[in-house]
Amino acid sequence: MSTYGLEIITPERVFFEGEVEKMVIRGQEGEFAVLANHTPLVTGLATGILRIFTSEKQWKEASLSGGFIKVTPTQVTVLTDAAEWPEEIDVDRAKEALERAEKYAKEKDKYDYARAQAAIKRALIRIQVAEKHGQHR
Repeated sequence: MSTYGLEIITPERVFFEGEVEKMVIRGQEGEFAVLANHTPLVTGLATGILRIFTSEKQWKEASLSGGFIKVTPTQVTVLTDAAEWPEEIDVDRAKEALERAEKYAKEKDKYDYARAQAAIKRALIRIQVAEKHGQHR
């Protein structure tokens, strides 16, 4: 199978850079896969799980907090607010963030409900990725 270059960038670091065979990522309209020679595309991303099939024939997963993706036939660039590998996720901290966001979501008249819902989604994705890969700090 053909490969293409993938670069995932957060404000803090280059999260991933390398050759991949495919990836599955959540766009604003749902999940989609990117293979080599994909039609050019620029679109927004939603918070979700990023799955990368590397040129070493291994699946890698990470949590991804929205952003944008630019796809060309030979290169994909993802710009995101945050991305974490399972071993980087502090599950206790994610659970605390979930509890806090759920509290804010219940108090709609006091807090920004949409922002609380986004925080709930981010926390749930982080917990799901970490626990799926045995990270129970």
